[in-house]
Amino acid sequence: MVDAIRPCLDGGRTAIKRVIGDRVRVEVDLLVDGHDRLAGCLRYRQASAVEWSETPLLWAAQLPPTPQLEARGDRDFWYADFLVDALGIWEYGVCGWVDVWQTWAWGLARKLADGQDVGLELRTGAELAAAAAARAVGSEAAALRRLAEALRDPGARAAGQKLALAPETEALMRAYPDRSAETASSLILRAIVEPVRARFSSWYEMFPRSSADGESGDDPSDRPRHATLREAESRLGYIAELGFDVVYLPPIHPIGRTFRKGPDNSPTASPGDPGSPWAIGGGEGGHKAVHPELGTLEDFRHFLATARAAGLEVALDVALQAAPDHPYVKEHPEWFVHRADGSIQYAENPPKKYQDIYPFDFGGPAWESLWEELRSIFRFWIGQGVTIFRVDNPHTKPLPFWRWCLESLKAEHPEAIFLAEAFTRPKLMQALAKAGFSQSYTYFTWRTTKWELTTYLRSIVDSDLKEYFRPNFWPNTPDILPEQLQVGTRATFIARAVLAATLSPSWGVYGPAFELQEKTARPGSEEYAHNEKYELRRWNTARPDSLAPVLRRLNEIRRDNPALQTLTGTVFHETDNPALICFSRVEDNNELLVVVNLDPHNRHSGWITLDLPALHLAAQASFQVHDLLADVRYLWSGGRAFVALDPAIMPAHVFRVRRYLRTEHAFEYYL
Repeated sequence: MVDAIRPCLDGGRTAIKRVIGDRVRVEVDLLVDGHDRLAGCLRYRQASAVEWSETPLLWAAQLPPTPQLEARGDRDFWYADFLVDALGIWEYGVCGWVDVWQTWAWGLARKLADGQDVGLELRTGAELAAAAAARAVGSEAAALRRLAEALRDPGARAAGQKLALAPETEALMRAYPDRSAETASSLILRAIVEPVRARFSSWYEMFPRSSADGESGDDPSDRPRHATLREAESRLGYIAELGFDVVYLPPIHPIGRTFRKGPDNSPTASPGDPGSPWAIGGGEGGHKAVHPELGTLEDFRHFLATARAAGLEVALDVALQAAPDHPYVKEHPEWFVHRADGSIQYAENPPKKYQDIYPFDFGGPAWESLWEELRSIFRFWIGQGVTIFRVDNPHTKPLPFWRWCLESLKAEHPEAIFLAEAFTRPKLMQALAKAGFSQSYTYFTWRTTKWELTTYLRSIVDSDLKEYFRPNFWPNTPDILPEQLQVGTRATFIARAVLAATLSPSWGVYGPAFELQEKTARPGSEEYAHNEKYELRRWNTARPDSLAPVLRRLNEIRRDNPALQTLTGTVFHETDNPALICFSRVEDNNELLVVVNLDPHNRHSGWITLDLPALHLAAQASFQVHDLLADVRYLWSGGRAFVALDPAIMPAHVFRVRRYLRTEHAFEYYL
C-alpha cells in the first residue's frame, strides 16, 4: 500500500511552494506484507495537462550510506524528484506495486545459495519474462522473448540462471513491470510554482516623492519640494548599484485631505503637508489613479521601464482601505462599516486612531461587489506592468477573501508575487502564506539575541513551514525603528544587515534611512522622528559614513552564492560565547559559514564547534575559509575554530568554505 507521502501539507489541502527550475523531491512509504519486493513511480503534471509523466521511485535502503541518510535514522522510504519548468499549479502523486520479477529473483538467488533444485522456479520466471515481452516493444520485446526461451530450456539451466540474475535483465524487467494490481495514492497533491524572486530577492523601499532637489542635504527643517516619478527615476541607478533587485514604492495614489495627518502623525495638517500615502483617495481618483504631484499613469509606466532597464522590478503597495475623500465613499457607501449614528467608521487599533482611513466591510451585505472591485485593483496594476505587490495589513482582512482573490489572480498571472505585511500572530502569518501570499514580513525585526534568532530559524527549516512559508527579513521599515537601532552603533546596522541578508533568501531595507543609519525616534516609540510617511525628506546618499558599500557587498555575496538563495541546508554551530552566533548554509558544493558579533559595543572572541558533515568536510580535514566581506583567508583544521570580531572594524564574517585538495600531479589548491 501507499502510505505517507512527503511533502504533504494539511492532508493535501494546502499546496507546497516552489520556484521555476526547482526539482521537487517527493518521498513515500510503501508497505507490503510478507517478503514481496516493491516498486513504484512518481507521477506529475501541470494542472492543465491531461497526461501524467512518470519517474521511477528509488528505495533509500538500497543506496550507499551518506551522512545525511545516517542522520535521519531511517532509510526505509522511497523517493524521486521532478523538474518544475513552468509557472503555475503542478500536481503529483505516487503509485506502488509488488515487483513480481524482483520477488522471484530474490527467492531464486536464496534457493541457489542453499543448493536447492530450481527447475520449477525457472519455468515461473519464463512465464514472467513472456508476460513482460507482451508489454514491451521493438528490440526489448525480442530480448525478453529470448530470456523466456532461455529459462524454459532445461539443457541450458546454468546459463538461464546466470541470465535471470544479470543486472541487465533486472533493468529490462523493471522497464516493463506488471502493474495490474498497482495501488495509487488517493491524494493528488499540488505545488505552486512561482518566479525565482518569490524565494530569492533583495528589496529597497523608497518614497518617490522625496527625490526632488537632488540629494544635497538632509536637514528636515529645510523643507524639500514634492518630487515627480520622472525625478524619482534618478534614484534607480543608485539602488541598482547597491545590488537590490526590487524597488518597493508606498502607495502612489491620490491622498485624501479630510483628517489628513501632519508631521510625526499629528492629527492636524498644515497647508502643504503631503499626508500619508496610505490614506488613499481624493477628488483626483482612488486606487487606480496616480497622485497628480507624482505624475500620470504614463509617467508610472515610464518609471517601470526605467527600473527594468536598470535590472530592477517595481513592487507596488496595495492598501485595501480608503480615505474619506475616496470616490468609493460617495459611490458605494454600502462597502463600509457604519456606526450607530449612521457615520462611516474610521480605522482604529486602540488606543491609536486613524481618522484619515476608512476600512472596508468585507462581510457586509455588499461583500460580493466589494470583493470583485478590490480584486480589480490588482488586475489594473498588473495591466500596467506590475508583477510584485506588497500588501498592507492583510491580516485585518478575511482569509476567505485572500484565498479567492489570490488563487484567481495567480491562475491568470502566475508571474505575480505577493508580500504580506502581516506583523501578527505566527499562526495567522502562516495561514496567509497558505492562502497564497508568496512571502511574509516576520518578527526578525525584533529578534536580537542568539537564542531568539536560532529558535526562529529552526522553527522554519526543521518543520513543514519550509514548504510554504517564505520569510522576508527587514531590519527597519518606515513604520518600525526598532530599539536596537535607536540605541545602537554603526556596527548594529551592519550586523542587522548581515543577519537579514544571510539568514533569509529574501531581505529588504527602508532606505536611505538604513544606510544613513537614521536612528532618531519620536520619544517613547518605535516611530521615526520626522517620519517620511507624513512629510517630505531630503537624503544625502553621498555621505561618507553611508553603509552603501556594505549593502552592495552583501548583495554581491548573495548573488554569487547559491547557498544564500534558499533556506534549506541551514545549520547552527555551537559557540562558547553567547555574543557570537554562527550558522552555515549549504547548497550543492557551495558552503557558507557566517559568524556575527551581536554586541555592537565590545570586541568578542570564542571557539566554534563546527558540524563538519554539515559543511561536507571530513573529520580532521584541513580547509580554507575566505571572508567575503573583508577578502581575508584563514587556514583551519578539524572541528574547532577560534574567531575574534571587533565591531569597531567589522562585526561579522561571511566565510566561503574552500576544501583543501591535492591533485594526482601533487598540485595543491582550494575548491
